[in-house]
Amino acid sequence: MLQSRWQFSRRRSPATVPLGVALLAIWLITLLRLPADSVNTSQRTVTKLADGIYEIRHQDAPDTFPQGNTAVIIGDTGVLVVDSCYLPSSAREDIAQIRQWTDKPVRYLLNTHHHGDHNFGNASYAAAFPAITIIAQTETAKLMAAYQPGYLSGYLQRAVGFQKQIETGKDEDGIPLTDIGRRDLKKAIAGSDAVWAEFRDLKLKAPDVTFDHELEVDLGNRDVQLEYLGRGNTTGDAIAYLPKERILITGDLVDYPVPCLGGGFPLEQIATLKRMAELDAETIVPGHGDVLKGKAYLQDEIDFLETVIRAINQEIARSGNPYGRLDQLKKAVEKNVDLNA
Repeated sequence: MLQSRWQFSRRRSPATVPLGVALLAIWLITLLRLPADSVNTSQRTVTKLADGIYEIRHQDAPDTFPQGNTAVIIGDTGVLVVDSCYLPSSAREDIAQIRQWTDKPVRYLLNTHHHGDHNFGNASYAAAFPAITIIAQTETAKLMAAYQPGYLSGYLQRAVGFQKQIETGKDEDGIPLTDIGRRDLKKAIAGSDAVWAEFRDLKLKAPDVTFDHELEVDLGNRDVQLEYLGRGNTTGDAIAYLPKERILITGDLVDYPVPCLGGGFPLEQIATLKRMAELDAETIVPGHGDVLKGKAYLQDEIDFLETVIRAINQEIARSGNPYGRLDQLKKAVEKNVDLNA
């Protein structure tokens, strides 16, 4: 049973800074790099979080695109799934796994945000469970409708763009390719046909129900709170929280071991993550990566964002307007921020 309830108090966002500064913050954050084998996922793994609650981490797609984690929550009357991942074939594999765990139907599917690596499997769930209700935050539903058809129709151009980068020796930002970068692009191109074979006839499945702030799901002796805590990775990030089990499922507001901060709202994400940290959670399921115990990594992400933005503001206060000289500003900030801390 779904029950909407208003328990969201608006809080003031952090003071705004110029757009160029926010973009620089995102650029700096993407410099945080670990060895490739620590962020890529080479095999599918399942982690039992509690009785009837599981996390599935998926192998990267053949085109190297990372697939979002899926969480499965089983109650007495039905199942709620959080995120249906990228490849329909992976979603079908998850559905077969769920049917081994329980004979109860998947009644609800939450899409944490609009990125396709978390919801292109929606149609597979709808085919397997015709009575399913797909849920998303209101802004997420709008963004799915706006961007996903174009992504699918233009998918093959992705490989064309990668080939151009290999030929020019530079990435899309004009930065020279590393040997690892060149290798990854070649692998992505080689795997594109296999992914396109799944996407060619994919029928997108939009959310059936949306919510603005909070929605409660009763699975039968197991309650799940779906909440919107504020903007961060996107404008409509939703989380799933199980207060009794102290389990928090974050979508891409939290990713491990590298935060996914390439196109969101880093200033607002700090406040969103702080609200998240107030929840009584011992187990955190990130949008990508291994299950986390405790809130240490969540605090690390908050501290990193605050450190970078503080350094940017200090440099701007020292040297003035950043427009037209972001590269110089970046280099100055790098001297004061330990990106490997």
